[in-house]
Amino acid sequence: MTKTELLLLRYELEVLTIDFWHEVDIAGGGKAASYYVEDAVFASSVREYRGRAAIEAFYERRRDRGARVSLHVVQNFRIEPDTDTRVRCQYILNLYAADGVPVLPSRPAIMLALVEELVVKQADGSWRYESRRVFPQFRDETPTTG
Repeated sequence: MTKTELLLLRYELEVLTIDFWHEVDIAGGGKAASYYVEDAVFASSVREYRGRAAIEAFYERRRDRGARVSLHVVQNFRIEPDTDTRVRCQYILNLYAADGVPVLPSRPAIMLALVEELVVKQADGSWRYESRRVFPQFRDETPTTG
């Protein structure tokens, strides 16, 4: 893979990740499960969800809890291709979140985490998450919904 191809792939997968977290933050995660393959694993900071149905149920429970403001900020995005159709992604996630409606009091991020993802290319050329694992490095006492 040339340097240009690697940079384009990195950008494509970073956009996928940003679009995913935008879906969670702005739309409540109603379509979040569609970003995963059928037998995906999502290991949040609290527990692990196996399969698209379990991931979908998690986001449904999150919405059913009531109003919540969240901003998942992605930084230091890196990739490591295993093959042309399988790529490992890693980034820092800053999570700002609280129950309620805007405007909420400003506080530091409730969690800073290292996130590791395995992304696989589908037959139609799209990319889907096979796994996403969140490893908290810093956090406060504010509960996450994970």
